[in-house]
Amino acid sequence: MPFQLIVEAYYLHIMIKAQNVSKSYGKLNVLKGVDIDINKGEIVSIVGKSGAGKSTLLHILGTLDKPDQGHVWINNQELTALNNKEIAKFRNDKIGFVFQFHHLLPEFTALENVSIPGMIQKRNQKEVKKRAEELLDFLGLADRLKHKPNELSGGEQQRVAVARALFNEPLVVFADEPSGNLDSNTSNELHQLIFDLRDKFKQTFVIVTHNEELAKMSDRRLEMKDGLIVS
Repeated sequence: MPFQLIVEAYYLHIMIKAQNVSKSYGKLNVLKGVDIDINKGEIVSIVGKSGAGKSTLLHILGTLDKPDQGHVWINNQELTALNNKEIAKFRNDKIGFVFQFHHLLPEFTALENVSIPGMIQKRNQKEVKKRAEELLDFLGLADRLKHKPNELSGGEQQRVAVARALFNEPLVVFADEPSGNLDSNTSNELHQLIFDLRDKFKQTFVIVTHNEELAKMSDRRLEMKDGLIVS
C-alpha cells in the first residue's frame, strides 16, 4: 500500500491525538510532554495517583484548558489552532462531559437539565424536549422527567448528567471520576452503562478513574505518573 494511503488509513481510525502536551501552573510542571492516540469508538481509562496529571490532561483534551506547548486533534481537527469562540462551539457540538459531581442545576428538572445543550444551540424547543425525553427514557429515567436533582438518588443524578453529555451526539465523552460518589452497586451499573452507550451510539470515551474495576473493563488502561503516561 502506498505510504500516503497508509497515513490516511491511520488517521481515519484515530479520534483523539495529542503530541508533546505540556502544562505548568507556576513552577509546578503538571504535564511533561504527553503523547497519546485514542481510536474511534474506544473506551480508554486513565489511572494514576492523585497529582499525576490525569485531570489536567483530560481537561486539555476536552478543550476546558489549553496546553502551554503541544498540539491536540479531535477527529482530525486541530483544536490548539482554534480561537476561543471556535473552541466553545466545537466543545458544545462535539464533546460531552461527565464529572464526579454532577453539576446539575438544582432549580431545573431532569428534563430541563438534559435540554441545556440544545438551549445553548437555540434549537427548536419541541425537538429539544423530544431528544431529552428519548435520552432519559433510554437511561431508565422516563418516570423522573419532572424531578429536580434533590429528588433523585446519586445514581439517577449521574444518569441525568450522562444524558446531558449525550444530548448533542458528541464524538467523544470525557468522564472525570464518574463513579467516585456512587456506592459499589450503582458504580457497577454506571460502568456497564458506559459500554452499552458505546455499543449503541459509537462514541469514544476517555475516563479518568481510581476505580481499577472500571479501568480493567476498558479497551485500554493508561497509567500516568509525574506528568507522563508510563504504561
